[in-house]
Amino acid sequence: MPTPDAAPVDPEIAPSPLPSPPASVVIAEPGDDLPKVSSRYIWFMVLAQFGVFVAFITPIAISLAVRVGQLAPGHEEYLGYITGAGALVVMLTSPLFGTLSDRTRTRLGRRRPWMIGGMVLGVISLLVMAQAPNVLLLGAGWILAQLGWGQVLSNLQISTADRLPETQRGKVAGLTGFSTQIAPVFGVIIASSFTRDNLLLFLIPGAVGVVLVTLFVTLVHEADSRDRDFAVRLSVAPHYKKYVYNPLQFPDFSWNWLGRFLFYFGLTLNTTFTAFFFAARLGVDIADVGGIIAALGGVGVLATTAGALGGGFLSDRFRRRRVFVLIGAVFFGAGAITMALAPSLPLIITGSLLVSLGIGTFAAVDQALLLDVLPEKETDAGRFMGITGFATSIPQAFAPLIAPVFLAVGVLADGAKNYTLLYIVAAACTLAGGLVVLKIRSVR
Repeated sequence: MPTPDAAPVDPEIAPSPLPSPPASVVIAEPGDDLPKVSSRYIWFMVLAQFGVFVAFITPIAISLAVRVGQLAPGHEEYLGYITGAGALVVMLTSPLFGTLSDRTRTRLGRRRPWMIGGMVLGVISLLVMAQAPNVLLLGAGWILAQLGWGQVLSNLQISTADRLPETQRGKVAGLTGFSTQIAPVFGVIIASSFTRDNLLLFLIPGAVGVVLVTLFVTLVHEADSRDRDFAVRLSVAPHYKKYVYNPLQFPDFSWNWLGRFLFYFGLTLNTTFTAFFFAARLGVDIADVGGIIAALGGVGVLATTAGALGGGFLSDRFRRRRVFVLIGAVFFGAGAITMALAPSLPLIITGSLLVSLGIGTFAAVDQALLLDVLPEKETDAGRFMGITGFATSIPQAFAPLIAPVFLAVGVLADGAKNYTLLYIVAAACTLAGGLVVLKIRSVR
């Protein structure tokens, strides 16, 4: 199940032997099995994903850091433990929920019931995090958020696998990529006004998510799935076998999975402690960093727009995906290193702009590339989207747990953390992710 990870956010906003280039291979001509979707579907999809990211990424961007600062001052590593635990739960449950979504039979269709249930659980999770009296319950609330809002996002993205023809994948991925990049900026701007009121800090962004997802659920039709028949009955043993597949059977999907894993591992190293990074570098209190992060995020919107929309539309126009994925990884790596070594705010801003450009490009085009190489779209899209979720959930589970090791290297007597090393390692991982995608053979 994709998580906020599935469409990454700017580091200003959020807290997952190298191959040689293969011979060029032409993308197959688009088939006529899927008709073009309407503009109504596209724009409500864009709005719904925007809403999920406002509700879901704002806690990562600022709200969780504020609560950790309140409940355990001086222990920012707890933020890594919380986000890692939530991602670990997603990693274990994602393919199961994807398979169940594929097999759901209701009048509302397969995907919408999961969006509705996830939205309800997501609101409950926000209440738990807002009122948590200790770090343990705060972590429990984040796990509920991963399960709830994560299911909404997952089924929105599975819906695109169900319905988008190849000719629209890059465009829609670019539009949704752009919307999910600016959503955290919007969320942080809202949240920064309520850092002294825990309830509003979580619920106001959550309300935006509820409204926009409800619009999609009620106004976008999905076919009745009650008459669907499944030849194989779902049982525990066969289900858990679906957590794995033979990489040699679907090599291009496997290379895309590995590239995404490496990129998101670097991204998660880079973003988990963003609020603490800016507070340390700029010499401000964690409760006051929201306005600074929002301002820097706002500056990055143009770069994100250029990356997400430019990369998505150009990849459709030139019928090339891999080169744009690599370009996104290179921009991200250059930006992360610039931020790591930046001695002043102007260079931090420069680095963050490069990172924004890189994330926008990679997120949009890699999502389109995934749809190009996704196996068995007609029968098992949910299963393979769930397996794809491992590429983001594993980094999100383990990168925050590994990050404190890098932060502790050469730590000074005053307790200052080594964010420089952490960001350099993140840059190396993301660049490797872009290079791995070049191994894909069926897509240019």
